[in-house]
Parts: sequence; structure tokens; C-alpha cells
Amino acid sequence: MTDERTARMCLAAVVEPGHRAVGEAVAEFGAEAVWAGLAAAGGSSPLERRAQTIVPEDLVAHTRVAGQRFVIPGDEEWPAGMSGLAECEPVQQLGGGPLGLWVSGAGRLGELTAKAVAIVGSRASTAYGDRVAADFAAELSEAGRTVVSGGAYGIDAAAHRGALAGRTPTVAVQAGGLDQPYPSGHAKLFSRIAEAGVVVGELAPGEHPTRVRFLARNRLIAAMSEGTVMVEAAARSGARNTVTWANALRRLVMAVPGPVTSANSVTPHRLIREAEATLVSSPAEVLELLSPLGGDFRQPRGEHRPTDDLAADELRLFEAIPARGALSAGELALKAGLAMPTCLALLSRLAEQGFISQDAESNWRLPARLRKDRRASE
Repeated sequence: MTDERTARMCLAAVVEPGHRAVGEAVAEFGAEAVWAGLAAAGGSSPLERRAQTIVPEDLVAHTRVAGQRFVIPGDEEWPAGMSGLAECEPVQQLGGGPLGLWVSGAGRLGELTAKAVAIVGSRASTAYGDRVAADFAAELSEAGRTVVSGGAYGIDAAAHRGALAGRTPTVAVQAGGLDQPYPSGHAKLFSRIAEAGVVVGELAPGEHPTRVRFLARNRLIAAMSEGTVMVEAAARSGARNTVTWANALRRLVMAVPGPVTSANSVTPHRLIREAEATLVSSPAEVLELLSPLGGDFRQPRGEHRPTDDLAADELRLFEAIPARGALSAGELALKAGLAMPTCLALLSRLAEQGFISQDAESNWRLPARLRKDRRASE
């Protein structure tokens, strides 16, 4: 007999990710019963034949030797966001939550994904896209947000590297066994991520990525995150699939605009145009959208200026005074569109506050300290 954890591990080793029927059977009958029935079957189906090749003790040992752990629903490390996949409509015939997750790294998956944001995009990214992804990830990480991505070339890698420069560990989600890093050129990057964060996937050690496994992997990225940010994607992009999952999960979707001349701007711009994503142009805007009601992550407005406290008519009159030279009260009333009595009263008030002064000819001008500022702004 196998326990619940081992049974889920064995099922995950034989069932392709996103296999809804097996997930539904586990929810109804329990993993131990489903695995026992599959392992005892005669091997008439591909799934049953694959089950015959699994030795539970060997799989457990292989996981341990590979420096990995297998987490299941109910564990402290289980990402809370995964629960949404149970009720989510299928995407390209895939759906349901994972039976379990193989995890490596010093971080705690559940804790890291409690305040996570995904950054996804093109593998064939531009210098602009790489810079944006890295900058966004670094600032989100500094703000305490875990950046989740897929570890691929392009935007994914830029996002992970940016997050590594921040204070919050990052999470890389793989489409194959964690002992088979993909792409292989990112083996060192995954090692760096695992030092404080985690690398995670739902494929057993030794398994390699396939196209369908990448699509299934995308649902995990979307489910682990409160929101997904798309940075660059051409008309046909795998990152678009992650956005589809995020929308299906009713998670926040954001897109960064790019140059209209770039093919990698096509999908972000389409998402924004068709109201599938909210335009974001800075990490501060991402934080504002993700923050709870009452949170203040607005971009700094700059230092307070004395003129910020002027009433609308006072400001209009003040702006009518030229940087060079002086104007009479009548000229200012006409230029500011104010009645003469109102203009005279406001001129007196502005003079009392030191915003303007009157010369020997009774014309109104700016003091020397303000003339320089006005000329610099013109």
C-alpha cells in the first residue's frame, strides 16, 4: 500500500499534466484508490502500461537523490492560488490542478507565491523588452513581490535576473523534470534561483518538455500569481496562452506597450485594445493594481510647489504674467478672462503671498526668484 503523497507522486509520473479526468477521479475517490486501481490493471491502455513501469519506492528515492521534494494539496508549501484551477474552464483541452509538484530550492513555495506576480513574454525579445522586464522585476522584488516566470530565453530570463537583483526570491516553473533544466543554457540561472527561491514543476525527474507540457505549465504560472504582466509577444506566442489562463482564472492581466514598429508589440497592444489587459508603464502601476483597497503605491508626484495651493482663478492669473516684462491689471484681466474687480482682488492677494510684485508704472511682474523658474518651464 502507498500513502497519499506517494500515490499522487506515482500518478503524476504517469499522467500528462492537465489530464482532467484523472484529477477528477482523485478528487472523488482519493489518490491511493486511483493509483491502486491503475497499478493493478492489465495494461490494456497506454496509461495502464505506463503505470506498470513505476516502482513507487524507486520514484521516492530518485526524487530525494535529485535534491527535490514533492508537495501536495494540504501541505504548507502548496500554493493557495492552485485551488482556482479546479473550477476553471479548460484551455485547449487542458485543465485541473496538478496532482503534486516537484520542488527544489531553499525557498518555501507557498510563502513565496502568497504575493506573486508573473512576468511573461517573447523568447525572441528585444533589448527594449529585456530592459523593461528586468526593471519591472527588480522593483517588484524590492517591493516584496515574488516574480514568477518560466525560465525560458528572452523575457523570462530577463525577469528572473531582474528579480535576483531585488530582495525577494524568484520562482521558475519548468515544463519537464527539474533534473533536466530547460533550456540547458540556463542551468546556472536555475541554480542561482534555487539558492533563495525555488524551481518547480509537475513532471517527474528525468522527464523532458514537450509542446503540450509547456501549455500545461503555463496554467501553473498563472495560478501561482495574483496577476500576470506581458512584456513583448508576437502575434503567435506561447506567452499568450499564459494570459488566457490568467483571464480564465479571473486574475489581473497587465501588458506593457512597446514600439508600434515592433512585431513583439502586436500581442500586448491587442490585449490592451480588446480590454483583455490593463496597460502598465511602470512597476508602480503594477503595484497599485495589485495592492489591496487603501494601499497607496502611486508614483511619486515630485516635490510640493507653492503654486499647488492656489485656487483655480489665482493660478490662471499667475500663469498669465509673463516671464519677462510686466502687464497692467487691465491686460491681465483680459488675458486671464477675469472681470476687472475680481482681477484686482486676486492681484492683491497674490502680491501679499509674494507671487507677484508691482513696478513703478503700476504694472505687475514676477519677482526675480520666480522669473527664472518660469523661463525654464517655457
